[in-house]
Amino acid sequence: MADYKIEWKRSAVKELEKLPRQAVPRVVEAVRNLMSNPFPMGTRKLAGSEQSYRIRVGVYRILYSVYVDKLIIEIIRVKHRKDAYKR
Repeated sequence: MADYKIEWKRSAVKELEKLPRQAVPRVVEAVRNLMSNPFPMGTRKLAGSEQSYRIRVGVYRILYSVYVDKLIIEIIRVKHRKDAYKR
């Protein structure tokens, strides 16, 4: 199986920069692991979307879309769990 390419939305990068310093390496490592396995154990599909998923990293959530045909994972949001699903 080929590795996926990770693309970050600009807003997700800004959210990542606002996280506490100790949480950033864990989040980045979780995203890096998505390259080889875009659906790790614990992944949940988001309701109302065909290609959006979320993974947990402690109290933070990483929301992402998987484009299987293009081998791309787009990181949409990186937020605390209480704010992750608000629009």
